[in-house]
Amino acid sequence: MKTEVTESGRFERTLTIWIGSEELAAAKKKAAVKISSNMKIKGFRPGKAPLAVVERAAGADYVRSEAIDEAIQGVVPAAIDEAGLDPVTTPSLSEIRDDNEDGTVEIDVVVTLWPTLEALPDLGDFEIEVEPVEVTPEAIEEQIDALRNQFAELDDYEGVLSSGDFAMIDIAVTKDDKDIAAAAANDMMYEIGSQSFIEGLDEILEGASTGTTVGGDGTLPEGYTDLGGELVSLSVTIKEAKKKILPELTDEMVAEATEFETIEELHEALEKNMLAFNVHTQRRLLQDKVVQYVLNEIDLDLPSALVDAEVEARVRNLVSRLEGDNISLHDYLGIVGQNEETFIATMRDQAEHALSTRVLLESIGAIENFEVTDEDIRLHIEAMLQGQPADVDQLVEAWKSSGQIESLTSDILRDKALAKLIDSATPVDSDGNVVDLTPVVIDTPEKGTPEDESADEADDESEVVDTQDEATEQSEEEL
Repeated sequence: MKTEVTESGRFERTLTIWIGSEELAAAKKKAAVKISSNMKIKGFRPGKAPLAVVERAAGADYVRSEAIDEAIQGVVPAAIDEAGLDPVTTPSLSEIRDDNEDGTVEIDVVVTLWPTLEALPDLGDFEIEVEPVEVTPEAIEEQIDALRNQFAELDDYEGVLSSGDFAMIDIAVTKDDKDIAAAAANDMMYEIGSQSFIEGLDEILEGASTGTTVGGDGTLPEGYTDLGGELVSLSVTIKEAKKKILPELTDEMVAEATEFETIEELHEALEKNMLAFNVHTQRRLLQDKVVQYVLNEIDLDLPSALVDAEVEARVRNLVSRLEGDNISLHDYLGIVGQNEETFIATMRDQAEHALSTRVLLESIGAIENFEVTDEDIRLHIEAMLQGQPADVDQLVEAWKSSGQIESLTSDILRDKALAKLIDSATPVDSDGNVVDLTPVVIDTPEKGTPEDESADEADDESEVVDTQDEATEQSEEEL
């Protein structure tokens, strides 16, 4: 067997293999056995007919064709190993030349390699625009009001309705003067301004008075009866109303409702937690913008075979998850409002971005000669545990014994590369002022606090909101 490697693309090689007469002769015997196993040849048991007999029965050209296929299966893996190539997708057979005078066969096999960057452009110190992270007094007051809302009382009310009031209503729905009974409701307690039922209902109720009947146009929610999404006429009778009375914010109320003793302590805690979340959010966005900025500065043409394989894997994984929920891909596309062409285009964009990001970060790790220490592995696993009690040493050994330590090491190397990129960027606001995104250390509360979902999410992430932890999560999801 003779081979030759030529560069057919930046990250693609064409491996030409000459299959000699000896390999073809051996392959013919194997092909004859397979052919005779699937056909009746008088005087011979299945698979036992000699090569010459099989050639007379099936045709010499057919036997040679099957022999070439047989030979290819044997020589291609060996030739790839001999050439020192490491394909990242299944090698593809691009051409077979069976017209050599000496009876030998030439084949071309296209091998796709994992892309790498030999060097990075000199980015220098570059600026990335982010949103300001300051917490305004108005934002704090919104959270205070959210706390007060939890302890609000409803008092009977007669008068003009406004946002936040509750009304007991009967709703009649018609279209083209025909009643839509399935969309009607009686004795329904509804909060004005909640936008939680039929679109247009809040506008009808705003400014109306108790004891009256008002009407107007509305739009039924999608999927709500067979008229979902269509314009209908609403007639609403306001039977009674209640006004929400918020309790006065006092030190006593704060002490009773939270783990804080005073309004001042509550304000300070809210400001710190909201600042932590804002920093956390902007650091997460910063890393995405930094990666995209650098990708725009480099020349990286991903092999189409690699992207195709990634798209196929993503679609296959999605279909598998959907089947677990008894949802077909066709139904899924209807739910998300996409046709097949748009869906595949979106998957391809996602695949290209994920692959490009991985190539970029892995190349940085290689160029900078980053290494992963045992302490790096321990810290990474501890971050994944998010404070859950576990024997880290035992987990490290489990990762090693399962053969997954290389995957973990790759994640850590990409984290280090991402951290280097982020350190090179200066976050600024729209006016060019530097935004301080130093992670904010927050105390873990002993019991639930009145912070909003945003502050809770920042708390739950870790005691120190760290972009590197988020990079780990992103790399696991995307890569």
